[in-house]
Amino acid sequence: MSDQSTQAPVVRRVDARHRYEILVGDDRAGLTAYRDHDGRRVFFHTEIDDAHAGQGLAAVLVEQALTDVRASGMRIVPVCPYVAKFLTKHEEFDDITDPVTPEVLAWLDGVLGR
Repeated sequence: MSDQSTQAPVVRRVDARHRYEILVGDDRAGLTAYRDHDGRRVFFHTEIDDAHAGQGLAAVLVEQALTDVRASGMRIVPVCPYVAKFLTKHEEFDDITDPVTPEVLAWLDGVLGR
């Protein structure tokens, strides 16, 4: 039996579910959800399961997700409050970050059926 606390987390993009997931061992510890719009990846929700809270996993998840967005040639729109806060401390993503606009919010609400 392996000790999950010693296993390095793994981040994977799950396009069919429009999200990135972070795994600790066999457990999905959290996710950050997105929708793509006009060459931009719009992040709208991030969560870490209570069992994995306080381990810094949200930062690992978001950093790897944003690095993947850069590699894909897309831009970032941080509707999610956690992603927005992360970006205030990580200026290395400034060059690919677009502001949240009323147009993006209206589009997202339509896509999500809100």
